[in-house]
Amino acid sequence: MKCSNLGVFTEVKVIQNTIHEDKRGFFLEAFNKKILFKYLSEEINFVQDNHSRSKKGVIRGLHFQRNPFAQAKLIRVTKGAILDVVVDIRLTSKNFGKWASIEINEKNAYMLFIPEGFAHGFLTIENNTDVLYKTNNFYTPDSDGSLLWNDPDIGINWELKSYKIENPIISKKDRNALNLGELNEKKLLFP
Repeated sequence: MKCSNLGVFTEVKVIQNTIHEDKRGFFLEAFNKKILFKYLSEEINFVQDNHSRSKKGVIRGLHFQRNPFAQAKLIRVTKGAILDVVVDIRLTSKNFGKWASIEINEKNAYMLFIPEGFAHGFLTIENNTDVLYKTNNFYTPDSDGSLLWNDPDIGINWELKSYKIENPIISKKDRNALNLGELNEKKLLFP
């Protein structure tokens, strides 16, 4: 297992699993608490596993939970591929409002650790893509937040043209999400 940072975000970790392949198929350790926590600044207690399946062209996010129910996430793809995106929504961060992305797929077997204080979303770039992720806090509807996926002040490049996606499929919740300025005005961001 190897670990690196995602762009300017030293807190967001890209974890590369070791894949053992032979004529039977492959084996990898999808989660090893002892090894993972040697790369993180603190031990995280994951309490919930989530699983989504999406068609090609679906954008989910950019989601987060506000304090006191903020969530750290550990993302992986077991089938298909995504462009995974994170946005720093911590008001006091030097990287506030910046974003980074990475392609995660079943072949590269990357995992992405996203700490609290980041909005997270992804674009599915293959049909029937399965995304699994662990969270360190339970889903709490009253703390649920969404950042507008195409906020012009952030300028995320979802690479729609390169993935040959003309009209992304977006839920009503995500289409109606607030932009960064609106979230700030309503005091819905992280201190």
